[in-house]
Formats: sequence, C-alpha cells, structure tokens
Amino acid sequence: MHGVPWSQLQWNVISSHEDALTARLDWLTEDLLAIFPFPHHVEMAVRLRPLDLEIQTTVFADSASPVPISFGFHPYFGIPGIPRTEWKLNAPAMRMLALDAQGIPTGAVTPSAPLSTKLGNTGYDDGFALSSNQAIFSIDGNAYSIAIEFKNGFPFAQIFAPKDKDFIAIEPMTAPTNALASGAALRVITPGEQFTASFRIEVSHHA
Repeated sequence: MHGVPWSQLQWNVISSHEDALTARLDWLTEDLLAIFPFPHHVEMAVRLRPLDLEIQTTVFADSASPVPISFGFHPYFGIPGIPRTEWKLNAPAMRMLALDAQGIPTGAVTPSAPLSTKLGNTGYDDGFALSSNQAIFSIDGNAYSIAIEFKNGFPFAQIFAPKDKDFIAIEPMTAPTNALASGAALRVITPGEQFTASFRIEVSHHA
C-alpha cells in the first residue's frame, strides 16, 4: 500500500548491542532502482530502552546521484483499559494541509491551534506542516501517557485515527504526501551529502 514491499528490502546488521541496533540498506539493485531510480544507501539506528524507543534514519547520497528525501513512519498507538473516546490527544500548533478528494495536498494551508482534547467520536486522516523542526505529540488516558517526539528532520506529520478503530497513528514525515510527484516541500540531497531524521517514543504510567 505504502511504497516498496518489505520482501524487496534487504537490511544488513552492521552493529548490535543490548539496547541498540544499526542496519544498512543498499538501494542499488535493478528491482529497487526500477521503483525509485536514485542509487543511495540508508542506515537505520534503533535504540530501545524499557520505556522509550528512538529511531534515527540517515540517507547517504554516495553513488554520484542526487536523492529526493520523502519517507515517513507509521507508529500506531492505543491506551489500555479505557475506550478510544476517552483518549486525550495533545498536539502543538501546526498548519493543516488542505486535501483534495484523493487525499492529496492542494497547496493550501490553514492554521491549526494546539490540541488538548479527548478523541471522542472525532476521526482524523489529516496532514500537517509543523511550525518548527521539533515537536512533541502525546496521547493520555488511564494514567498512561505515550509521547512522540519529532527530534529532527520531520517537518510534517500525519494523524490517522478512524473513529471506529481503537488506535491512533501519529506519523513523522520528511515531506507531505505526493511530494515525489508534486515537488512541494521536497528536499533533494546532492551527491556526497547525507540527510538524518529521528524521532522518539516514550511511554509513562502514573499510579
């Protein structure tokens, strides 16, 4: 649905520790270049501790080719023990992206005030441009809090929370939807450059 089938992605572990892992993906094979014709490699560094997870992704334009930067993550969350309607969503001030009937940004934006509200019966499938390069979102309920910190490199966010499903996705994105086709807010790194983006998830419980 969203990009390349995982079966085509061969990640190789280059370092491994008790609470951390770094893996490399070489985007050089014919089948991958037929999908995205920009040779490069990616390194993903993951640190996992009892209450938090941090993922840092670095793209290297090291094959004499420019590389457009357009990727994101789809972390899904839920709060145990209470219904979805009681979950509280907290989000910073942002700019909401206007979408057409296919969910593609039109280029128009409207201010979005900070959120601190229960989900209730509200559904979300919305894209946002952040007001700064860093942001913290969270969902709270039943003495739990799950914070999603956009540390760097993710100036866009997607919030996906169907009103009839018991989950919410708060998705860090390097570019808006369809940026590879539209060119809107699309960063391209030149040969020899690299690009790094990272986000962190922290879970806390208050007795």
